[in-house]
Amino acid sequence: MSVFIDITGLPQERITFGLSPLAELAAALHALSEPAHHPRLHGWTTSISATFKAELAERLHEADFLWRAARADILLPAVPRGTLTEELDDLDRMADERYVAAALEISCASRYGEGAPSPLVDAGARGRALELAAARGPRQAAFVQRMLDDPPAVRAWIRRLLEECDEVFFSDTWRRVRVQLAADARHKTELLRHKGLAEALKAASPALTVEEDGLRTRIVVDKLGAGRTTAAGAALTFLPTAFGWPHLIALYAPGWQPVVQYPVPAGEPAGAASVDTVKLRLEAVAHPMRMRLCRHLARGTYTTGELADANGITAPEVSRHLAVLRKAGLLTTRRRGRYVLHQLDVSVVARLGSDFLEGMLR
Repeated sequence: MSVFIDITGLPQERITFGLSPLAELAAALHALSEPAHHPRLHGWTTSISATFKAELAERLHEADFLWRAARADILLPAVPRGTLTEELDDLDRMADERYVAAALEISCASRYGEGAPSPLVDAGARGRALELAAARGPRQAAFVQRMLDDPPAVRAWIRRLLEECDEVFFSDTWRRVRVQLAADARHKTELLRHKGLAEALKAASPALTVEEDGLRTRIVVDKLGAGRTTAAGAALTFLPTAFGWPHLIALYAPGWQPVVQYPVPAGEPAGAASVDTVKLRLEAVAHPMRMRLCRHLARGTYTTGELADANGITAPEVSRHLAVLRKAGLLTTRRRGRYVLHQLDVSVVARLGSDFLEGMLR
């Protein structure tokens, strides 16, 4: 299972390595909302979170579906700009239908690669977005309802939230990390120019390779998720991130220019457990469907119904797989009203093996 990006006939100058303040802000917000994914950033996430006033923390929690479990496509600019303001201005020029569909893609993840219609114009897509948002809790359900009822107001609200994050912590953070990111982008650009795409991608991530098959050339993004898109006749953008490890993000939605966000070098978690425990856990995650479920559960909490919908199987089948993972001690479970939410215990998985954890979170 991988993401394939067709680049047949794409001129080398249409492949760019650049840096995006909006994409980096989104990566930082993800690290703040899921600190267990980013153990090396523990000091930073703790100190930054402590500076948030209660009102800002509440609003970030309200909108965190944009960056928590996955990354909404509106946060990965295909044409990076020099400033956050310029990138937010580009977002303002996007049509409501396109913006809302991209913002709510996390609620419709199982149809991401199909080019599903916007919830603003399709009653079925609207109902689906509301139904799946309800499983995430009343806060997200209310937020999605407001976005569907009054897109301009919610879009303005999101922009103000991101601008406030810039004022509170990100502008200082960006001044610090942009030097590293600019140096990385320059290095990859030089490799691309002098040694070719394969060498540039290898330097960016071992999970990125070039594959040629007859007359076609494509980039393979080694992820448990499956998808395909084309950059032929358009362009392809690579964005380095200082906050991204271990995630490797690929934007491949139909109608969007492909974007890949890759982490600059970072560390890895490690750990150990008894032989019997490791054996039980390895057997639990060896099943292909349970690996797919783990990929979802590593990114956030999910109900049985959501997992069934996203993976094309029945709820009873999901329950049986969850029981195996729970017996192995790999899940945490909590109840919210009539919904039972499951999540992978990332700290336990980190002790199981950093390679497995990176694969789940890539």
